[in-house]
Amino acid sequence: MKAPVLKIPLKIPPIQRKLLVGLAARDYRHEWLMSSCFVLALAAALVPLLVLFGLKYGIIDNLLDPIREDPRYREIVPSGSGNFTPAWFAEMSQRPDVAFIVPKTRSIAATIKTRITDSDVGRIIDTELIPTAAGDPLFDQSVTVPVGLDQVIVSANAAAKLGVEVGARLDGILTRQLNDEQQTVIHGMTVTGVASAGAFNRDGLFVSTDFLTAVEDFRDGRAVLAFGTEGALRPDASRDFAGFRLYADSINDVTQLSSDLLAQQIDVRTKSADIDLVKALDRNLSIVYWIIAIIVISGFCLSFGTSLWANVNRKAREFSLLRLIGFSAQGIVWFPLIQALLTGALGWLLACLVYFLIQFTLNGLFLDNIGAGQSVCRLHPGHLLMALVLTLIAAMLAAAVGGVRVARMELSAGLKAA
Repeated sequence: MKAPVLKIPLKIPPIQRKLLVGLAARDYRHEWLMSSCFVLALAAALVPLLVLFGLKYGIIDNLLDPIREDPRYREIVPSGSGNFTPAWFAEMSQRPDVAFIVPKTRSIAATIKTRITDSDVGRIIDTELIPTAAGDPLFDQSVTVPVGLDQVIVSANAAAKLGVEVGARLDGILTRQLNDEQQTVIHGMTVTGVASAGAFNRDGLFVSTDFLTAVEDFRDGRAVLAFGTEGALRPDASRDFAGFRLYADSINDVTQLSSDLLAQQIDVRTKSADIDLVKALDRNLSIVYWIIAIIVISGFCLSFGTSLWANVNRKAREFSLLRLIGFSAQGIVWFPLIQALLTGALGWLLACLVYFLIQFTLNGLFLDNIGAGQSVCRLHPGHLLMALVLTLIAAMLAAAVGGVRVARMELSAGLKAA
């Protein structure tokens, strides 16, 4: 004889649905001791998983957050000089994995001596010129990005040496040898911002591309109207650049972007090794976590399922009476399912309460070892919601064991049960 197939009807008559939910809930409350044991057993299985995942997520995030938030990990630096056309820059800027790109001139031409305008001290320092533009990831929105030839952002080192802040006036001093004559230009600049120490760790000025190209033209002996110097005019042909400043859209784009540049025979340097190390640690910890989670959840499902099977056998007479008053065998399958959902929801709630207590304790213990606002153990609401969904699914799978028993139960056998 072929065994009956378990079918759980998605739609049952409203009156039956209401009665089944009410009966299952009342029975669950009536047998509160057994129900409490099921809830405690589930919570005991969930709490270690939540704590383990919280530790994994907290520790990895403490490693990944600085990498995600620090734009230097997304920077791709060319190893040498090249020949990059405006068309190449236009094509690269359209790529979705490129967050920022700006041309750079030759390094040897991208320097300027800097002093405070009308300074009594008269200190002069050598500064590098770094191109910048709107959207530069090194600066937040409060910093005014330089435009034109008279605005600069000063690096933290240079600002400390010169003693300047936003709004200060600087003189840029440029010299060149042209036609056996040394020419000197003193160009006035306004400080629109001071870069953080992490943005550039040397003496430097962040300037517009126009400023950078004007300095290069001056060093090449060309006429620069903004500096009031004479010389050969630059041809009307478009200018090619020796380098670039490039930042990937995210740390996940660095490897592919650098590979694409290498395919164009452009040698670059990245921090891919640091990124890959942390991502590999995250991946390996995730594998370990899910192996443990599968083992624990499988063990709980087996234990819970066998308990429900025994519970159904114990209530065989009651289920048979429900069959007699009009409930179908498939409809009664919802009885253990509803109770399993109650166990899953209550067990998850209890596990979350215990988890928050453990989380608070662990973060308090490591408060002196982690930065302010960081946690060694933490979960986001989305993680807890995912845990609830998976718990309810696991509970329903376990309840299916009891449902199979209900569906296969002979009416006469149930009525004969004591």
